[in-house]
Amino acid sequence: MAGTLEQLLELLDLDRIGADRFEGRSPETSLQRVFGGQVAGQSLIAAGRTVPTDRRIHSLHAYFLRPGVPAVPIQYSVERVREGRSFNTRRVTASQGDRVIFVMSANFQLPEDGFEHQDPMPEVAGPDQFTSVTYVGDPDSDHAAFQEWAAIDVRPIGASPYGAVGGTAHPTHAQVWLRCSGTLPDDPLLHAAVVTYASDMTLLGVTLAPHDVTSGTLVMASLDHAMWFHHPLRADDWLLYDQISPAASGGRGLAAARLFTRDGKLVATVMQEGVIRKT
Repeated sequence: MAGTLEQLLELLDLDRIGADRFEGRSPETSLQRVFGGQVAGQSLIAAGRTVPTDRRIHSLHAYFLRPGVPAVPIQYSVERVREGRSFNTRRVTASQGDRVIFVMSANFQLPEDGFEHQDPMPEVAGPDQFTSVTYVGDPDSDHAAFQEWAAIDVRPIGASPYGAVGGTAHPTHAQVWLRCSGTLPDDPLLHAAVVTYASDMTLLGVTLAPHDVTSGTLVMASLDHAMWFHHPLRADDWLLYDQISPAASGGRGLAAARLFTRDGKLVATVMQEGVIRKT
């Protein structure tokens, strides 16, 4: 995982290895598989490098097919599906050797004006009122599992590391503040890729909030991931990640989330389904 912002920027800086083909690597990790947010973020970078610079990502839809091996480079092959006057569509296939591990469709749009409305931002205290779970220095801390993600500062609002809060209309509800741990260059694609990376960190955990289980007794893995980008955003400014889980069944949990800026603008919506299976 990316323990520093420098590592995160390195893993998102793909090597071009051919026509619309790129290669990415993983930092050292104690995990047995590649973090899904990394593959999604790298895939978005690969797709974005094949579209005109005046286009912005507005949606992505992805499937995690097989676990990635951290020690093996990942090749990203981009197919140019559509070249429109307003929209460009790309399909990205991520492989290790002859094993396809991930596929993504990404849509980019030439910015334009249009109708606007949004959900209001929940009323929450600011990020300075909460404690980071990614900057805990004690290796015996309950939050030590997050330290490999220290490139992203995550501050849960609720009592659990996932930010679970009570008293809402949803079966489960969690909120965290997050941002990267430093200042990024003014590259809209990079900011979107960093937010894509971060969006996979806590989201599946919200599906377990109403259940009396611990991570050591579970198999958890992302199955699919979708994002819609409503406005330009910065990954180095605080974002409220407001997460719910509408349902869980059949060994799977569904999570939905909204990303708000500190001043209340809804900048992205996220959906994910994953395996949540007892061992």
